[in-house]
Amino acid sequence: MDATQPRLTSLAHGGGCGCKLDPAILRGLLADQPMGGPFERLLVGNETSDDAAVWALDDRTCLIATTDFFMPMVDDPHDFGRIAATNAISDVYAMGGRPILALAILGMPVGKIAPETVAAILKGGASICAEAGIPVAGGHSIDTPEPIYGLAVIGTCPREHVRRNRDAKAGDALILTKPLGVGIYSAAIKKEALPTGGYAEFIASTTLLNRVGAVLAEDPDLHAMTDVTGFGLLGHGLEVARGAGLGLLIEADKVPLLPKAAALARDGFVTGASHRNWTAFGESVALPEGFPDWRRHLLTDPQTSGGLLVSCEPEAAESILARIWQAGHPTAAIIGRVEEGPARIRVLANG
Repeated sequence: MDATQPRLTSLAHGGGCGCKLDPAILRGLLADQPMGGPFERLLVGNETSDDAAVWALDDRTCLIATTDFFMPMVDDPHDFGRIAATNAISDVYAMGGRPILALAILGMPVGKIAPETVAAILKGGASICAEAGIPVAGGHSIDTPEPIYGLAVIGTCPREHVRRNRDAKAGDALILTKPLGVGIYSAAIKKEALPTGGYAEFIASTTLLNRVGAVLAEDPDLHAMTDVTGFGLLGHGLEVARGAGLGLLIEADKVPLLPKAAALARDGFVTGASHRNWTAFGESVALPEGFPDWRRHLLTDPQTSGGLLVSCEPEAAESILARIWQAGHPTAAIIGRVEEGPARIRVLANG
């Protein structure tokens, strides 16, 4: 990075999926918005908290459409572009689809960032799209006070492979495909306090495509799927619970974490979004007695380009987990189950 240029993160008041609106505020904003309306081909709209819209092209094939963009959580422009693109494409995979093209969304503070920096952001995003096998077919750019980048992504999916976050069944096993701690690492990055090796761990996780979702969706034993992003594991888990009208049990000791996440959380590297998340939905979560705040923050930590939360038949959980490992997600783990009861989350822990 050019030393004469300001740090990208210094130009933004937030970064990554931590930029999301407070979930309580978002629910209020959407409460009075019209639903999808009487469109027979609109299979998934804004009536639920799914990751993307789904439109039936015919009786066999669906179109999946999504958009995601945010402000930088890292200072390297190429890495920022890669992370933002990976995150945006994830929504298609989370619905069981495969991406076919992307459009760039770009907002830059003209005069504050060098053109070369902006070009590096775009190249970073394009490199991930190339890895996913799709073109960046166009886009739109504006002058904004803070740097913003992301994608609108279009994908396709056989109708029977569409996976929603509301179709979990009582008794299902819950699998998380990526470790938590991205927001905590981001807080340390912003304060230039991330330990040696941490940045490589951070980039490896946030730029790993969730393409395994499209493969898993072919399995009828997989009932529901969503990606874990700005509302953290508990927030997106609650979306699954509320959609299905069931409870979730999460075993905190089994939840995978980035290697330095627990230590950083103990040292107070927590994002404001983690606090907002807990305030918004904490009343729907039952924590063990004496559960420390730093562990709670791991569960509400906003993930950028996080993993998939999968709900599947318990008998199939081990074989599905093995397929996830083989697809390049070695830390994926079975972290709990779906259970009868109100749409809440119970957290268990041994210590």
